Parts: sequence; C-alpha cells; structure tokens
Amino acid sequence: MADRKQREVDAWIQKAENDMRGARIDMDAAPPLIEDALFHCQQAAEKAMKAFLTAHDTSFRKTHDLDELAMACEEIDTSPKEAEVLVPARNLSIFAWEFRYPGDSVTPSKEEAYDAIVTAEKVVMAVRQRITG
Repeated sequence: MADRKQREVDAWIQKAENDMRGARIDMDAAPPLIEDALFHCQQAAEKAMKAFLTAHDTSFRKTHDLDELAMACEEIDTSPKEAEVLVPARNLSIFAWEFRYPGDSVTPSKEEAYDAIVTAEKVVMAVRQRITG
C-alpha cells in the first residue's frame, strides 16, 4: 500500500479506536453516559468501514449510514465471516443522530450499550485484521 494511502487508512483506524475508547469511558462514568457511548459505537464502526474502503481504493460519500457502507465493504469481501460482523453493525446507524438532540427517544439499557460496544469492536478488529494481513 502506498505511504499516503497507508497514512489515511491508519488515520481512519486510529479515529475508530478513539471512538471505542470514548464509548468505554462513557460507560465507566457514574452514571454511565449511555447515549454518548452509543454514538461513539456508531462512529467507530463507520470509521472502520471507511478505513476498509480506503484501503481498497473504493470511494464513498459523506454518510453515517452503516448499511450503505457495509454493502460497499461486502462487495469487496464476500466472505461469510465478513457478513457476520457487518450485519449486526448496520443496526448502529441510528445512534449517529438518535440521541444527539432533544426529543422523545428512550435511552437504551446498559446491556444494550454493552452489546453495541461488542458489535463495534468486532468491526474495528475485523477491519484491522483484513487491512494489515
């Protein structure tokens, strides 16, 4: 991979890992910042998918839609293992906006937030493995 592209891919992965760190810190707060943790989970999955697409010279538009990004990733890697990681991640899309502004949304449980963290971590790990060999 060319140096410039490698730096861009690494930057996407670093941002994804920072979002995962933010999600874990949010859940360690007393009381936990569940809504913010969920936002970071969505962001981590999004940035990891964008790292994967960048590594494979696949352009993408500015979007928070994980379904759209996952479909683009699946066109590159059609393995069943990839689908196992990306299918659940699609459900994180709503957290890009659901709790960012006042409204009638009900905050999910801590268990749901921890499930989202696991889902996002799987995406970040899978991408890291696929782009580093």
